[in-house]
Amino acid sequence: MKTLIALIAAALVLTAATSSADAKGCIKGAIVGGVAGHYAGHHGVLGAAAGCLYGRHHANEQDRQRQGDEQDQRRLPAGQERM
Repeated sequence: MKTLIALIAAALVLTAATSSADAKGCIKGAIVGGVAGHYAGHHGVLGAAAGCLYGRHHANEQDRQRQGDEQDQRRLPAGQERM
C-alpha cells in the first residue's frame, strides 16, 4: 500500500514538474507540505506534492490579481490615482 501511494505521489510531482518550468510557489509549498505531512503520519512525500500544487495555485492567483490591478490603474483618467 505504501508503495502504491509513493508511486502516485511521484507521478503527481513529475506531472506538475513537466507541465511548466515556472516553479513559483512550489518550493515553499513543498517544504511546508512535506514537514506537515511528516508530522501527520509520516507522509512527507505526499504532503510535499500537495504543498507544491497548492503553492503554484496560490502564486497563480496572486499573479492574476496583480494583472487585474494593473489594468484598473490603466483605466483611470490621467492625474488620478486609486485610493
